[in-house]
Amino acid sequence: MVLAGFIFVVLLCVGGFTAGYLLIDIPPANATATKQANVYLYADGTELARDDSRGMNRENVPLSKVPKHVQHAVLAAEDRDFYGESAVDPKAMLRAAWNTVTGKGKQSGSTITQQYVKNYYLGQEQTVTRKVKEFFISIKLDREVSKDDILQGYLNTSYFGRNAYGVQAAAQAYYGKDVEDLTVGQGAYLATLVNAPNAYDVAAHPENKPNAVGRWNYVLNGMVKEGWLSSADREKQKFPAPEQARGNQDLSGQRGYVVKAVEDYLIENKIVEEDALHRGGYRITTTLQKPRQDAFVKAVDDQVMSKLDKKARKIDRNVRVGGASVDPKTGKVVAMYGGIDYTKQFVNNATRRDYQVGSTFKPFVFTSAVQNGSTTQSGTPITPNTVYDGNNRRPVQGWDGGQYAPANEDDGQYGDITVREATDKSVNSVYAQMAVDVGSDRVKDTAVALGVPEKTPDLTASPSIALGPSTASVLDMTEAYATLANHGQHGSYTLVEKITKDGQDVALPERGEKTAVSREAADTTTSILRSVVDSGTGTAALAAGRPAAGKTGTAEEDKAAWFAGYTPDLATVVAVMGQDPKTAVQTPLYGALGERRINGGGYPARVWAQFTKDALEGKSVKEFDLELEPGADVPVQPDPSEGAGEPDPDEDTGGANDGATDGATGGTADGGAADGGGDQGGQNQGQNQGQNQGPTGGQDQGGQNQGPTGGQDQGGQTQGQDQGQTQGQNQGPTGGGADGGAADGGAQGGQQGALGGLTQGTTTGPRGRGD
Repeated sequence: MVLAGFIFVVLLCVGGFTAGYLLIDIPPANATATKQANVYLYADGTELARDDSRGMNRENVPLSKVPKHVQHAVLAAEDRDFYGESAVDPKAMLRAAWNTVTGKGKQSGSTITQQYVKNYYLGQEQTVTRKVKEFFISIKLDREVSKDDILQGYLNTSYFGRNAYGVQAAAQAYYGKDVEDLTVGQGAYLATLVNAPNAYDVAAHPENKPNAVGRWNYVLNGMVKEGWLSSADREKQKFPAPEQARGNQDLSGQRGYVVKAVEDYLIENKIVEEDALHRGGYRITTTLQKPRQDAFVKAVDDQVMSKLDKKARKIDRNVRVGGASVDPKTGKVVAMYGGIDYTKQFVNNATRRDYQVGSTFKPFVFTSAVQNGSTTQSGTPITPNTVYDGNNRRPVQGWDGGQYAPANEDDGQYGDITVREATDKSVNSVYAQMAVDVGSDRVKDTAVALGVPEKTPDLTASPSIALGPSTASVLDMTEAYATLANHGQHGSYTLVEKITKDGQDVALPERGEKTAVSREAADTTTSILRSVVDSGTGTAALAAGRPAAGKTGTAEEDKAAWFAGYTPDLATVVAVMGQDPKTAVQTPLYGALGERRINGGGYPARVWAQFTKDALEGKSVKEFDLELEPGADVPVQPDPSEGAGEPDPDEDTGGANDGATDGATGGTADGGAADGGGDQGGQNQGQNQGQNQGPTGGQDQGGQNQGPTGGQDQGGQTQGQDQGQTQGQNQGPTGGGADGGAADGGAQGGQQGALGGLTQGTTTGPRGRGD
């Protein structure tokens, strides 16, 4: 019976194979040459863009025109045994099917012959029927057509990205030359793209360059292993960076950026296969709202682009802007600013992941502290009023990874300072210590929970994580800040409202909202970020006319300046970036827009304010509904074991550090001209200094109130009255200059008189590195 059963199964398989072979014929080429356009719509249904409406970009070439080293590179990447194997590899197909079923990722298991059959005769549908047809057609084709003809067809039909079908179109799209002129390195890069065109285009996704280079090395090493490239020639190869893409003229302005962002979203979330998407025919309704999209463009034009003078200031040619805005309750991206024009600058500044986020990361450290119930080294709970040592280059305590003593902005010495004030002034030494107190691994986990991608470059669990060396995108940071605005509830952002193909809906993933952090953790963070806007480095955001919370940030060497903020209704992040238009190298922004420095509280905050005001026009003003952690409103007295020690006998106390001394040293991270002394000038500086320094700095109130009452313990009339008046009354009314210093500080037009002084801003400016 066993033998009979076995024979029956064998006969059944043979019969099935024979029937399949006889019944399935090689069909004519598919109709990809008549591909349809993808239509992109705003949320209200009005048309946003049409992609690839001019047809497929393909130019067939004979195999004799493709250099051997390019052919070998493709074989090394995709199918090294092509010339010696059969048309199908059942073992590889079974392995691929098993890996897919067991959740190890979708695998192809296809030979080059099978891939060619899929590209030329069938389609990209992931169905059993298509795989069965592919199997039998491949066997027949292998018997009727030479290997060279199959390889030629494969090279002319494969998709390489940038709407380039075939190796000749790809050579032009990436290197501006014919395929026969490609070098070994360039051929290996094109071979790399076949595996994942969207991911490995390092011009469009510079953050993916390490992965692309790794795949490129794999291809070259494979050529050496197969005897197609000598080891000596292999050693000479250097990664050949492709040219910047030339945008489709039909996608000028913001349209191309939106289309590319939506494509990335659909592909990365496995909603539509990349090949299928580029064959077209999809009708995609985005979440973008046209009035808000237009408002974002206008805000950037009014606040930045209209002020550029590329003839008078060469550095102005390097100015780039990226922005994104998300509805915190739904996660929908309602507006996006990708750059000046997709046809002039291909890379989307809203989605690129290669600029440091700077001090916009610091709020995540505090959120993690509250979420985890963290304490200082002496066991004091971390709240907005917890006192830290804010002195410059103070070595962090409790870190076993070696000495780490970060510098404050302008080497500012702050002494004992509360967390709230340290956030206003973006004090590096405080937040580096807080990262250790919380645990840098926990800080990273909190950032990821809020919405920062786990694989973000340089998102490393160490004390420096607090200073923002990681390179999350503008859109990533918007998602994370939207989680704070939504009281700790996180749902991944979405760019697509609906998608159909031939009238049929395509399934979209559920948003899956979940609690990232407790409401107390999110809301207490919001409370200190409100202070940043009200009296810290982000006062330019007050021009939105709404209750707002936010944080400024600046990348190392001032290569990027950020403002990340939110109202109860809208979370928005704006970044101004420096990039050489010819080499694409990141550059500092010193001197751009006629300013000595560009920091987050300047141009980014102004763009944020104008956009937010226009985007919410006509909507009722909402106040934040906050539930704070216990002790958030209770001042904590400084712990002597953690204090800054005895003051320098040559140094004034009682508010002088916040007035005269701080003017010379600026605010950390956000201080100096970039923050214009707008961190805590006049009224708030005096008040906080009085509270924190107590016996040495005036009783309870500095600044305007410190005059009559300050200095009862020390300094008498001189320290209390004179310094109080100088610091508060005199400094306040003159504070802010035009913008509270050169860039990041104060309120526009001196509207916050009590914010940092004019002298303070201009004195510290040239010395600082924002955030």
